[in-house]
Amino acid sequence: MACVTAGILLVNSASEQTIFAAKKKNKGSVKKEEFGKTQDGQKVDAFILTNKNGLRAKIITYGAMLTEMHVPDKNGKLGDIVLGHDKLADYLDGHSYFGVTTGRVANRIAKGKFTLDGKEYSLATNNDP
Repeated sequence: MACVTAGILLVNSASEQTIFAAKKKNKGSVKKEEFGKTQDGQKVDAFILTNKNGLRAKIITYGAMLTEMHVPDKNGKLGDIVLGHDKLADYLDGHSYFGVTTGRVANRIAKGKFTLDGKEYSLATNNDP
């Protein structure tokens, strides 16, 4: 996970850019490429992380979604094991949460209560409300 964070922090701009590529053979790499734009024009990038064995993960900056994960099978052939979409528009259309790594709420929920679709839910709190 540190590699993901480091790769994301080192990025500035470019439609496809190698962020990290080891100088020695058999090392991993991090690449950045444009994945699309939201309806309001916000740019969404994809980071492709590859390790020395060829394992490859693709993570987009829209919700930190894991869109691809290519791993070897018993014969060494790589295959994508993530259920996801090829285009950003498919993630934006409807409520597909395929590959999300973060929840709808990334911080505290005030007083341990929230409403979803008109129904109020109460959660356990670790501090007094």
